[in-house]
Parts: sequence; structure tokens; C-alpha cells
Amino acid sequence: MPTIEANGQTLYYEVHTPQGGTGGEGEPLLCVMGLAANTLAWIPQIRAFSSQQELVIFDNRDVGQSSMADGPYGVADFAADTIALADGLELDSFHLLGVSMGGAIAQEVALAAPERIRTLTLAVTFSQGGPWGWKLSEVWGARRQKMSREEHVDELMLLNHSEAFFDNQDMVEFVRAAMLGNQHPQPPEAFARQLDASSRHDAHDRIGQLSMPVHVIGAEHDILVPVWESEALAELIPGSRLSVIEGSPHGVQLERAEDFNRVALDFIAEHQQAAV
Repeated sequence: MPTIEANGQTLYYEVHTPQGGTGGEGEPLLCVMGLAANTLAWIPQIRAFSSQQELVIFDNRDVGQSSMADGPYGVADFAADTIALADGLELDSFHLLGVSMGGAIAQEVALAAPERIRTLTLAVTFSQGGPWGWKLSEVWGARRQKMSREEHVDELMLLNHSEAFFDNQDMVEFVRAAMLGNQHPQPPEAFARQLDASSRHDAHDRIGQLSMPVHVIGAEHDILVPVWESEALAELIPGSRLSVIEGSPHGVQLERAEDFNRVALDFIAEHQQAAV
């Protein structure tokens, strides 16, 4: 099991290349996942992304095969973990892509180390939590403590997927079974800590400092991070590009993987070519 000591955490990571090697094929692409999800959530991206990039995925602290925290932390701590992972893997510069809470983490990484980020892709994410986010964290975090694992999975699926997705019962059962079959389920208290950190994210007044190529991806039918959050985020970053995937839910990288992969990779490829 590949792990690395990073910022006081033990982080599980994977490196995927077109030849199935351990690195060196294509420019590095470091991907940061969102709340409650581990590297399994990147399965629809692995083949597509690694066909063009040296893909690095990992489990954030408090999820999957990475270490559990012993107290509260913030998004800046997640970002320090991510930078330490990049340091350990000798990624001097890299493309950075974050989804949802991972997008908040990616914002802090880019603000802390802008000279290392070739392109920044921020998908279904937000610039700040604010009072609404704080209350959501308080209520949802407490509710999670009272829910069974099955109830938690069902709630996550409802928040992440569309009505059309639920019309396909075979797919619903497949995804639900895969989530329940995860051999490294997230403890309720770890979910609450991640949620709390995410709710306190606030880059609103700093995000406009970014000058690297930035791509904001929104999901038209997102009920967890509404599309207007993506639109507002793009407006805060001079020169950024906004792509909205029509009819897509919050779990766009799973339910609309082909569209998501295409728009994400096209942006990265455009700026790789521009750098040649």
C-alpha cells in the first residue's frame, strides 16, 4: 500500500500513467477529492486522465486509507497535506484539479504555492462557507452521528445524483453496493471533522490573486453546491473560464464522467500546448 508521511499525516496515494508505470509519462495532474470520498471516487477518471497525464490521486486525512485526525483542523491543513504530498513525490509543478471540498482545498494550495500550479481546475465548489455553511455543518455533522452507514450512503446518493440516475435501478444498486462495500468506511466523527473544515473555508477575498489558468466547472442541477456558486467563483478570478455541464448533478465526475473528463482534459491540454 503506497503511503507517504506528509504534514504529520499518513496519506495513501496512487500514481497512474498510460503504461501503468510509476511516473514520468505526461505532465503531472494532482487531483483532490471532496467530502467523505476516497480514491475510489476517481475510478471514472483514472483511465481518461492517465492517458494524457501522470495522474496522482490520494485519500485526504480522515478518509479511506489515510490517517485519521485527532482533533479539528481547517482547509489550510488539508492544503498543507497536499503540498507535502507533492513535495514527497517530487512534483515541482503540476496541474491541480479539485472537486467540491477538494476544490476548496485546491484553492488554498494554489494560493499557498501559485508558482507550482500549471493549471487550476475547480469543480462544483465554492469560495466560502459562511453562516449557512456553518449551520449546515452543525446540523449534518450531528445527524451523521445518529445514522446507520446504510442511511448515510442513501443520503449521499440522493445529494450527489440526479432524478434520471435513480430511474436506472440497476445502476443505483450497483453504486450503492460499491459504496457499502468500501473496505475503508469513514467513521462518523471523521465525516463531521471534514464537514466542519469545509464549512469554514473562506478564500473569497483572496481568490482573485490567482494568475495561473483557472477553469471553473459547474453542474447545472447541483443541489449540494448550486451552480450559482460556480458562477460566483468564476467571477472572482480574473481571466478564469467557466464551463457548466448541462443537466448534471453534484456527482458530475461519476454520473457525467465522459462530459466531465472531456472538459477538464481539454482545458489542461490547451495550456500544455500553449506552454510548448
